[in-house]
Amino acid sequence: MGMCKPSKVKQARVLLLGLDFSGKSTILYKLKHAKDFMTLPTIGFNVEMLEIEKNIHLTVWDVGGQLHMRSFWGHYCEDTDVLVYVVDSTDWRHLEDSRREFECLLKNEHIRRVPVVLLANKQDLPGAFTAEDITRKFKMKKNCGDRDWYVQPCCATSGDGLTEGFHKVMEFIKSYRKSAEATLAFFKQNQNYTGNPRTW
Repeated sequence: MGMCKPSKVKQARVLLLGLDFSGKSTILYKLKHAKDFMTLPTIGFNVEMLEIEKNIHLTVWDVGGQLHMRSFWGHYCEDTDVLVYVVDSTDWRHLEDSRREFECLLKNEHIRRVPVVLLANKQDLPGAFTAEDITRKFKMKKNCGDRDWYVQPCCATSGDGLTEGFHKVMEFIKSYRKSAEATLAFFKQNQNYTGNPRTW
């Protein structure tokens, strides 16, 4: 009797960052369970597996955004395929802090050229900066000129914009992996590369 060969499941790693109270955990659990959750500020990190597309699993690392946790963000950057950065679009008092943390994060050597999806959260609330405002205030064209990037307006509590944002994550992962594999193939042919390429 023949045996069914299991389909190959592809894996990718997503790093979910942003200041505390920006809505990271709410976004993660809305995508995971499609329900409303009461979340508390993350102490440490949450890790969940998401299946946005069939046979492609995202391991999402949601790391706490409190001031004392931000110095540890760099430790989670290795092997990241896409950075998802969440901004509270209503928190004008801490928007500049968020931008500075974002710019510092982009300098980490482990995520050089890694694609970025910035989620402009809390669009349902009055006075929220638009996605265009956030794009300008975070200087996305300048800061992310060396990588693919996208800014998605969203509301974590209703789920509006999350599907679109994470479909862009999937698109970037596929593109980034192809580019990385092509680069590694070039080095193998031209410099006797002996590393261990990350492939699906």
